[in-house]
Amino acid sequence: MQQIWQLQEAKNKFSQVVEKAIQSGPQVVTKHGVEVAVVLSYAEYRKMATAQKKLSAFFRESPLVGVDLDLTRDKSEVRDDIEL
Repeated sequence: MQQIWQLQEAKNKFSQVVEKAIQSGPQVVTKHGVEVAVVLSYAEYRKMATAQKKLSAFFRESPLVGVDLDLTRDKSEVRDDIEL
């Protein structure tokens, strides 16, 4: 279960925050009420890191593969400047 820790409390109880991350999942750290960091177990981090694909693989698997896109430049006259 995710828990939210204020920064000062997380600093004082860092070993407990790490243990909770290992046992219960990512732990959120806030600073002045704003979520600023997440502590997660190394196993969770590795799972996320290895799940990422290369950008080239992402484009190869895109639903837009094979769609004919018109990428020609608009050659119309340049518009005059306008007064703001």
